[in-house]
Amino acid sequence: MASSLKWRCMSLALVVLALYTTQAMSRNLQELSMEDRHEQWMTNYGLVYKDSVEKEMRFQVFKTNVEYIDTFNKVGDRTYVLSVNGFADQTNEEFIASRNGYKNSPERKSGTAFRYENVTAVPSSMDWRKKGAVTPIKDQGQCGSCWAFSTVASMEGITQLSTGKLISLSEQELVDCDVNGEDQGCEGGLMDDAFDFIVQNHGLATEGTYPYKAIDGACDKKKEASHAA
Repeated sequence: MASSLKWRCMSLALVVLALYTTQAMSRNLQELSMEDRHEQWMTNYGLVYKDSVEKEMRFQVFKTNVEYIDTFNKVGDRTYVLSVNGFADQTNEEFIASRNGYKNSPERKSGTAFRYENVTAVPSSMDWRKKGAVTPIKDQGQCGSCWAFSTVASMEGITQLSTGKLISLSEQELVDCDVNGEDQGCEGGLMDDAFDFIVQNHGLATEGTYPYKAIDGACDKKKEASHAA
């Protein structure tokens, strides 16, 4: 009787150990899979960390972000899906700090309200990409120049609507040359002041003439004078 009870206890212990081992192996495989994804992601974006400590810290951020993306996409009833991009090893706080350079001025300039003139049927929505008024996606990089990109995108759109020509214009010109008042290159700026700069400068150069570098630089007066729009 005692021997039978002993074998039952041993069998139960072996079952528990097997279950624990299986769960541990499953966790290890999941972790390894995520590590593989991180390594592949690093290769795709050409990233190299300074040491193992930074790599482990970035891996944990990457893991958290990827798990969120995977969970979000599994819901299935979204109008869009998320994907892993070049910012996957950054926290929300880091991403905002490095790219959100918008300076909300407490003294916003007043103006007349926009009104449609002689228009009776206004569509509920408009996709300006289909109208050919939007240039391809651009990347501001590690520079808080969102204000410049927003301003330039508006300029590109209105230029296309008024002339029929879609021209990629220069954000770097604003970063380098529009440095008075609120606008301070990669340290942030305000679209209102950028529009004033464009008016005073009589336009902007093209992206090809004054290419984007994602860093603060000295204003190139010759390129600045090459107005395209």
